[in-house]
Amino acid sequence: MKLKTTLMTAAFSMAATIAMGADFKPAVIYDMGGKFDKSFNEGVWAGVKKFTDETGVEVMEFEVTNEAQREQAMTRMVQRGATVVLGVGFAQADAIDKIAGENPDVQFSIIDVSWLDKPNLRQYAFKEQEGSYIVGVAAAMASETGKVGFVGGMDIPLIRAFGCGYVQGVKATKADAEVFENMTGTTPTAWNDPAKGAELTQGQIDRGADVIYQAAGGTGVGVIQAAKDAGKLSIGVDSNQNHMAPGSVLTSMLKRVDVAAYSTFKDAMDGNFTAGVQNLGLAEGGVGWALDENNAELITPEIKAAIEDATAKIVSGDVVVHDYRADNTCPM
Repeated sequence: MKLKTTLMTAAFSMAATIAMGADFKPAVIYDMGGKFDKSFNEGVWAGVKKFTDETGVEVMEFEVTNEAQREQAMTRMVQRGATVVLGVGFAQADAIDKIAGENPDVQFSIIDVSWLDKPNLRQYAFKEQEGSYIVGVAAAMASETGKVGFVGGMDIPLIRAFGCGYVQGVKATKADAEVFENMTGTTPTAWNDPAKGAELTQGQIDRGADVIYQAAGGTGVGVIQAAKDAGKLSIGVDSNQNHMAPGSVLTSMLKRVDVAAYSTFKDAMDGNFTAGVQNLGLAEGGVGWALDENNAELITPEIKAAIEDATAKIVSGDVVVHDYRADNTCPM
């Protein structure tokens, strides 16, 4: 009897899930660079995949290839019956603000935005400066020349925040260290230009940099490859990119956009979706660093201890990492 009851309960639960799935239609709109950019978009995709693997619910997808498609894609998703739509990246802010306002019965979520105000919109912001600080600590300790680099993608306050946090971490570890900084461009094409990333990296290496941190989307592939070819170290971003050049990528600054994507869809499916801003840093597990078999030999016990110490101090508030976006300045 107990077995029969258990089987009936399981069958009922499965039927309920299937019924709910019929009414629940999630959608995601990736931004420029595509969902397999090995960086930001791919991190979101990892969260989407985890959600689908766990629940069996397929997520409608669209990959933006030009700016005009963002609003069109959101409108089309709603027309196809989407009950929750996730927009990837700040560039989708205007589109999602408009479409969310026009469709109050649909839930929307966006990553890297915190300034919109809609009752059906969840926004995710990250304290990228905190994660960048701790990889800056690692860079300073791993550098043999006392010179390190930073290659950003599109020149916007968000990417400047990455660079500023990195500089703070480097300087806090080695005050006399030198940091070279370059941005790839001022338009969205800056996210997908590996050749330019490689060129900027080589330029920094020629000036003596032996560790280069990239926050440049698909452009970062060129940074990692150029550093490897020159026998130098790179630092990945957003996703764990250690595997892209084992033994050459010192670590990766993890920006847990996968968590944001997964949470958006899981909360919406479970009836726990809330609007407002979620700001995720080290304390919330929103940013971090990667240690695995691909970089284990590069991370000495001293580097690991220094990263953990810096992390603890940031979480406790003993160290406050400046956010460039607050006043468009970097104090270092």
